[in-house]
Amino acid sequence: MTAPEGRGVKRPARASLLEAAARLFYADGVAATGIDAITTAAGVAKKSLYNNFASKADLVAAYLADRHEEWLALYRDRVASAAGAQERVLAVFDAYIDHANFAYEHGFRGCGLLNAAAELPAGAPGRQAVRQHKEEVEGLLLRHLAELLPHQDEAAGRVARHLAFLLEGSMARAGLEGGDRCLHEARIIAARMLAEL
Repeated sequence: MTAPEGRGVKRPARASLLEAAARLFYADGVAATGIDAITTAAGVAKKSLYNNFASKADLVAAYLADRHEEWLALYRDRVASAAGAQERVLAVFDAYIDHANFAYEHGFRGCGLLNAAAELPAGAPGRQAVRQHKEEVEGLLLRHLAELLPHQDEAAGRVARHLAFLLEGSMARAGLEGGDRCLHEARIIAARMLAEL
């Protein structure tokens, strides 16, 4: 059944809340974004938020999970067209570049996961979720490097760690500069490293 002409289809409150929270958390920070701002931006009543999320912490957890899946989708698209193991390693960098080039409301501010983690207290579940994401990214690098360095697990592990640090450092600088230049430079450095293996 279609909506009458001139009237849009109403989105589920959960999706609207997550979209609004993602925009506001990224632009203004988790701590600075209150429930009222989220419900106003989502166009829903406060009761709708609590019908969908037990607390703001629950909403933050959903945001972090969505952000992780968003990046993984970019990576999967990139790795699907990669011709070999070296290109699959670089696909990780390309996915970060793609993420940096989203149309952010107030411009690119770096990794949304790390930005959120920096605001959360030590031991918070959200910090653990971000750590798991970063470990998964390093694991992807390692998997592709293992193809380039068969039977050299220790060397592949060292290079994966090095590339993960290069990637995260370039993402932090790119966020401070508000653009993807540092990420492109990191990709060039990574390509040179891979060519020397």
